[in-house]
Amino acid sequence: MKKTDPLTPWEGVRVAEFGKRFNRDWIFRHLNYEFEVGGCYAITGPNGSGKSTLLQAIAGSLHLSEGKMEYSFSGRNGEAAIIDPENIYRQIAIAAPYLELVEEMTAREFLLFHGRFKPLIPSISIENILSVIGLEKSADKQIRYFSSGMKQRLKLAQAIFSEVPVLLLDEPCTNLDNSGYQLYHDLLNNYCAEKLVIISSNDAQEIDICTERLNILDYK
Repeated sequence: MKKTDPLTPWEGVRVAEFGKRFNRDWIFRHLNYEFEVGGCYAITGPNGSGKSTLLQAIAGSLHLSEGKMEYSFSGRNGEAAIIDPENIYRQIAIAAPYLELVEEMTAREFLLFHGRFKPLIPSISIENILSVIGLEKSADKQIRYFSSGMKQRLKLAQAIFSEVPVLLLDEPCTNLDNSGYQLYHDLLNNYCAEKLVIISSNDAQEIDICTERLNILDYK
């Protein structure tokens, strides 16, 4: 993925002595890393090693046990600015198997609803989004009647088409078939080149696009 224009306001996420534990068990600690905008990073490690926990910590949804995290911006005047972690959710979109859709809504209603809280990329309409992900014929069907693969396509869409600088993906191809894997790669290549993308996965096809890899076992 290409580096963004230096005038882009967002620069990245920096963590210093980052650590999280549950009771006496450390999930990770002493993590010092900088995730830069325009980069694509993979978080790898065995099942149950804490990949999802690290991703959720980066998203600001978990309190740290030690260390600090900084979300850095630089304006067109070149001066750096730090965003309040309490408001970082406005800058981040996430797709994960454990995040649920509003299944009483249709696909179209869900994207409209989502867009009220996190604006979608203005250059592409909801109708076009549904067409891109192959759900245009199911736009008015309630999500509860979707297959698991159709639901995953919608989860990816609400995250990837959000107009935010940071995209977090946890096992993004769960329940997808071969055509779904191809769609996933097309979405990243076509719509995420200027975002910071962090992917938690052990699936080689999910992380083959990543230029940097972080093995969580190195931080136990």
